[in-house]
Amino acid sequence: MFNGEDRKKAWELLIGHLRAENLRKHCIAVAAIMEGLAEHFGEDTDKWWIAGLLHDVDYEEMKDDITKHSLVGAQWLEAAGYPDDIVKAVRVHNEAHGFPLETLMEKALFVADTISGLIIAAALILPDKKLASVTPQTVLNRFKEKSFARGIKREDIVKCADINLSLEQFFDISLRALQKYAGELGL
Repeated sequence: MFNGEDRKKAWELLIGHLRAENLRKHCIAVAAIMEGLAEHFGEDTDKWWIAGLLHDVDYEEMKDDITKHSLVGAQWLEAAGYPDDIVKAVRVHNEAHGFPLETLMEKALFVADTISGLIIAAALILPDKKLASVTPQTVLNRFKEKSFARGIKREDIVKCADINLSLEQFFDISLRALQKYAGELGL
């Protein structure tokens, strides 16, 4: 999972702020998807992975005041010396603030955050609870099933069109990325 000092530093920052294992796993899942999207678009995989990993770094401390979530995390990242594009992507991913998503990284982080939950939920209802058993078609079927994982905003997932991906492409890239991290996710 950590191929490099920058990833180790990001992980240490994350575990210093997030104690809940499920939140850590969510951040790993988003990091994995961001890495997969970066590969697809020919972007810096380490940078995108770090943005995904740290996107919710402040969540435990700010969960009772969603108006501060992502703003505080962005401040922490800025103070820690992270690049401006990572800081901004973390800041704007919380739609509660109404910030526009402008860059490819920002748009990718927004959709990666949401799709991670749908794919993991699809794995968890399978008998073996393994990502290896999930297919892009499974994800598409679950996406269309409105009663499945009702809390997942499908209108956010379709914003993959903003990064020039069809749903099918987005599901395939995201699923393959998560499957690479199945061990870390316990799936």
